[in-house]
Amino acid sequence: MASVTIDREAFARRAEEYYDRVLRPRLEPEHKGEYLYLDVDTGDYEVDPNKLVAMQRARAKHPGTLFYILRVGHRAVGRIGPHVRRRPS
Repeated sequence: MASVTIDREAFARRAEEYYDRVLRPRLEPEHKGEYLYLDVDTGDYEVDPNKLVAMQRARAKHPGTLFYILRVGHRAVGRIGPHVRRRPS
């Protein structure tokens, strides 16, 4: 299998610009918090509340593609560190 080198920053910048310009107005009203798998080269995407489902559909349509992944309406896909739940008072 051949190795491909990409400029990660340029890849992320292209994806975020496309998301902001084209997808944000279309997706945020109805899909906030859902997972988006974006094919940066084609603009095709899959969105689903379940990250695994979105990934499987995206890979089925575009096998071998490098996807940009984000949560609609959020800055990050997930969190780093422990998740602390507050108990009701």
